[in-house]
Amino acid sequence: MPNRIAVLVIHGMGSQGNSSQGIDEISFSKDLYKALKKKLGSQVFRNIGWREVFWADVLQSRQDDFVRRNLKRKGARWMKTRRFVMHNLADAASYRRNPGDDRDQIYHQIHQRVHNTIARLEEISGPGTPLLVLAHSLGGHIMSNYIYDMRQGRPEIAGATPFQRLDTMAGFVTFGCNIPVFSFSYQPKDIHPIAYPGKAIAKKKRLKPWWLNLNDKDDALGMPLAGTSPGYQALHDKGGLRDRWVDSGGLFQFWNPASHNGYWRDPDVHDEIAGMMKKALKIGQVAVD
Repeated sequence: MPNRIAVLVIHGMGSQGNSSQGIDEISFSKDLYKALKKKLGSQVFRNIGWREVFWADVLQSRQDDFVRRNLKRKGARWMKTRRFVMHNLADAASYRRNPGDDRDQIYHQIHQRVHNTIARLEEISGPGTPLLVLAHSLGGHIMSNYIYDMRQGRPEIAGATPFQRLDTMAGFVTFGCNIPVFSFSYQPKDIHPIAYPGKAIAKKKRLKPWWLNLNDKDDALGMPLAGTSPGYQALHDKGGLRDRWVDSGGLFQFWNPASHNGYWRDPDVHDEIAGMMKKALKIGQVAVD
């Protein structure tokens, strides 16, 4: 029986649509999906379960309504850029954990979407299948929180199986990453990266690095992680984390939606992710209780 892997893909900041999608649909990641399928081959891709975490609709309708009522109707200019800024700021501000506040369920709702996708991947791929997580922009922060909460034993939605508890998670790829933005309320010594989540994977089979962080130098929202804190630097120095610059857009695209959203179509990103997928496929079935 050929080795399999499961791939979870989550989008980040910006407009992805204001209506929910079916759990088996492929939308925002279609360019990446098609490129990797071509690069790895259809035969290999038969052994890859691919599902998206779509969460934009949790916030999108209210944001779009504000843009229409308070910006467009009142004659504001640069609407495309304004929408991009609005969605970026609003998504980042709205996604936070407020313990005990029943009025704010955004954090819980988004984590529920993540849980649902993980559970679906287990259904189609199997309980001992290595899992890779591909996260764009704010999606990296969401998944970092999700993994951290799970490992700390205080998840929003409890995992019922080792796969759902991320015990078979083999690798993490962030691109257009802005995790450092959310760290400034803490002293550097108190900022800690997530630990390797795949505790059920034999140490000799673990990927190194297991976390790839890919960013475009012209993307104001894409940032290296190693210098965020001594903890992140140590993860980098030990080989667990690798930061790399890529070129996801053309010229004159600094602080432009094109440079932040171009990762899905970027050949360098495709190569890095394909490389990690090939390595993960060599892990094989993971023994889980």
